[in-house]
Amino acid sequence: MAKIHGGRAIARALKAEGVDTVFMLTGGHVLPTIDGCVAEGIRVVDVRHEQAAAHAADAYARLTGRLGVVLATAGPGVTDTVTGIANAWFANSPVLLIGGRHLTTEDLRGGLQEMDHPRMFHSITKWAATASDAGRLPEYIATAARRAFSGRGGPVFLDIPWDVQGDMVEEDAIAWPTGYRANRPAGLEDETLRDVADLLNRAERPVVFAGTGYRWSRYADAPGALDGLAEAVNSPVYLNSLARGTIRWDHPLLGNRTRSDALRQADVVVALGVDWDFRTGFGKKVSSEATVIQIDAEPSRVGWNRAADIGVVADPGAVAAQLADHVGGRHDEWVQQIAALEAQKQAVAEELATTDGGPVHPERFAREVAEFFGEDAIVAADGGDIVSTTAKWLRTSRPGGLLDPGPFGCLGVGAPFAIAAKAVEPDTRVGIVYGDGSFGFNGMEYDSVIRHEMPVVGVVGNDGAWNNIKAIHRMLYPERMVASDLGVRRYDLMVAGLGGYGEFVEDASELRPALERAQESGVPALVNVHIAEQFRMSSAYGM
Repeated sequence: MAKIHGGRAIARALKAEGVDTVFMLTGGHVLPTIDGCVAEGIRVVDVRHEQAAAHAADAYARLTGRLGVVLATAGPGVTDTVTGIANAWFANSPVLLIGGRHLTTEDLRGGLQEMDHPRMFHSITKWAATASDAGRLPEYIATAARRAFSGRGGPVFLDIPWDVQGDMVEEDAIAWPTGYRANRPAGLEDETLRDVADLLNRAERPVVFAGTGYRWSRYADAPGALDGLAEAVNSPVYLNSLARGTIRWDHPLLGNRTRSDALRQADVVVALGVDWDFRTGFGKKVSSEATVIQIDAEPSRVGWNRAADIGVVADPGAVAAQLADHVGGRHDEWVQQIAALEAQKQAVAEELATTDGGPVHPERFAREVAEFFGEDAIVAADGGDIVSTTAKWLRTSRPGGLLDPGPFGCLGVGAPFAIAAKAVEPDTRVGIVYGDGSFGFNGMEYDSVIRHEMPVVGVVGNDGAWNNIKAIHRMLYPERMVASDLGVRRYDLMVAGLGGYGEFVEDASELRPALERAQESGVPALVNVHIAEQFRMSSAYGM
């Protein structure tokens, strides 16, 4: 009988789960698993910091719907992933962190990078454990995947000692699990379906609202589920965070700038995988008189912050598809009212976006960037105000078309998200929108993009400040302003120095040509744009 080491057993189990790419930074404590991945034909993409590897695994999961995998060596390698895993936790991304661990023979003896890693991850994972038997490693992988895809989904952590990965075991002695997790989405039972359909059929001002939880539905990629529901109800529809792209950007019922207005006036709201968190005023932006129908695969989200008149634990995409066949209505006056308000707000933004000269107005920046990337690109958004401004202009028409940080508000996701996008879809145009503050977190990952020959186009909205925080600082402590200015730095020269293409833009008229030159360069590129400071209070801080 042939023997294989534990690392190869891990890789074979990952391959059976559908994983074709893992993200990592090399280290001795995970070398057997790295070797196993190479032997099993799994692509290994290495980066310069483990946080970036975790972000890339998060984006891989968002784009494919499959398990995202990050490998991290023991001690500081594992601890470096914490921020990336936390971001995946808040985005409900099914990510598996495989961490190396000190030798079992050195336990409690001060072995190299000895640490009890799982205790760190209990609050930001759905499961965290240590494997102790090489012959059972595929069982551990199956358990991890089952937990990662439970409810909405979320990250998990498997801690594996170096010697367990390296142990040799008989292939035939290993139990290779199959059918180890749910594969049929739950919808509404007939009675509940009738109740929900009846409420929608009697509504005068209905709103359909899909959030992060919708992205993890088995129906999220299926055409016609969500837009079919909106068209059947004939109501405005809004998308939040990861749900963006499940309806074409130019769909006539899709709202962009009027969500709060519509929710304030709605009499029935269908919330599909929506979080009533700070982004929705903790549910207070919805009319107090509205009937809320909340559908979520995660039980803890139903009724969170906002009472659910009908609250059901079910797959939101499956429910959308069910309801589309059972509802109908004509709410033309309501739709036209919201459409008119949408046009009015868009006109204000359009006027600002025509501003010439420099520094470039943020709305002009956002419009030019959106028109350049178009609707078929994948755009990683990395920043604060620059992301919220640009996101309203981007033409996202596919799930994962806009990869934003999510509710955790994590900076540094740009290049790692782009790396994952290029690994998954090498022929798709991939872009990054940065704030200058966020570029500083993982800007060095441009080295990884260049080494892996991934021609992405990044663009920095550079106002030389921590704009979002500076506005608050100026309001609260105007006489003691500190640590809010960065200066307009030449990040483009850094990228050029690493072997990419860089260009600095100071005038609005030069932005689009610079983006075109960046694309034509054929190498990873960064266009660094001096934009005007624009102070505004962020709702994230309750202001």
